[in-house]
Amino acid sequence: MRDSLRRRLRHDQCYDYCGNVARRERGEVATLSTPPVTGASRSRSTELWLMTLAWVIVTAFYILMYLAVQGHLPASLGLFLGVLISVSLVLHVAIRRYAPYASQVLLPVATLLNGIGFVEIARWNPKLAGDQAYWFVVSAVIVVLTLKFVKSIRDLDRYRYLTLSAALALMLAPFTPHFGENINGARLWVALGRLTFQPIEIAKVLLVFFFASYFAANRELLSTPTQRFAGRLIIPPKVLVPILAAWGIALMILGGENDIGFAMLLFALFFAMLWVTTGLKSYLVLGFATFVGGAIVADQLFVQVQQRVSYWLDPWSATNFYHSSQLALGWFSLAAGGVAGTGLGLGQSGNIPQVTSDMIFAALGEELGFVGIILILSLFAVFVGEGFRIAQRSHSDFVRLTATGLTATIGLQSFFIMAGILRIVPFTGITLPFMAYGGSSLFANYLIVALLLRISHENAEERRGGEIVAVAFD
Repeated sequence: MRDSLRRRLRHDQCYDYCGNVARRERGEVATLSTPPVTGASRSRSTELWLMTLAWVIVTAFYILMYLAVQGHLPASLGLFLGVLISVSLVLHVAIRRYAPYASQVLLPVATLLNGIGFVEIARWNPKLAGDQAYWFVVSAVIVVLTLKFVKSIRDLDRYRYLTLSAALALMLAPFTPHFGENINGARLWVALGRLTFQPIEIAKVLLVFFFASYFAANRELLSTPTQRFAGRLIIPPKVLVPILAAWGIALMILGGENDIGFAMLLFALFFAMLWVTTGLKSYLVLGFATFVGGAIVADQLFVQVQQRVSYWLDPWSATNFYHSSQLALGWFSLAAGGVAGTGLGLGQSGNIPQVTSDMIFAALGEELGFVGIILILSLFAVFVGEGFRIAQRSHSDFVRLTATGLTATIGLQSFFIMAGILRIVPFTGITLPFMAYGGSSLFANYLIVALLLRISHENAEERRGGEIVAVAFD
């Protein structure tokens, strides 16, 4: 009798699951959530324990910094702990409610990176730290709203050209008279009253959706040479032209805004996603050739490119040092940090221009030393590794490419700014994700976290549904 009931339950679950899959394929709303969420499956104890560890580390850093600077415990310690813990708990509860099967690693890593960055910002500019705390709350709201209203990432595949149009509109917004602003030679900001933000931060997320949708829809055509040219088979130009045109327009807009950092990010992101889609090495060769050609052209057309390359190749010359002193001071700070660092609150990086944004990695390297840099690199490596694991487990090309693109955005942006400060590549001045001061950057990064959490939850649901089908037919 018991075995009969168990078989009947498996049959009903299989029926519900298969029915929901069929409804989803027809564009209808699934009437039942499958598999059912049990108390055990809702347990997110790993995430909560990792969050607790992040709170302890960040709080210890904050107290040590304040003791070194002021000589006594911070009067705002209660407020600091209240905001950090309450907002993080709200996010934890929201994930438990709307995406209980999602990854339990992403949010704690993002919280720890954000907290360490906040401590360093508070070290050098308490007012900016207050603004960053405000944007942390706003970012938490967008995570909750994304998890609540974005029920399926696959639904976004329908809005391919809408996301492209929105991304280009956002990228063009800084050219709007009376609203666009030019800061430090780059026209990336839009001012609405006292609020200033960078539309490109949201545009990069929308471009990931467009690239993922187009590549997924044309994967076979992009992977299989079918047209003969000069005695060789090549990819049909009609497939490549639309995506290259969209990518080229985006790069031209960034060129007009004198922004090297996001141009490099978009360039690398495009070819990374194209290579992941097809697996063809020829696209890597094309990307390298395009990069070399584009770099030569950009060096001739854009003064900022010439300056950045000059600062990179010869930062100590009398001609360049006035402008490259930001980098030189950052290197002095990194050297002063040594292996263990000077200690939180004991560094001397306050004379570095843009120390809380562009150069926060150098300030952290001085106070936390080589050990602290390894910690930061490890946290980013864990985040990127978890993002790629989520992508690998996805069951559709669009979702897989979306997760890959979102993860690569964080990884590439982190690489370009840290490698720029270490003089591995020309310094670009883009923000270090989660850590550097910047409201629009923090907002976009937490949006990426929310989307990856949604994808991770969907992957787990589909995997559990597949297990139910396999057991039912066993």
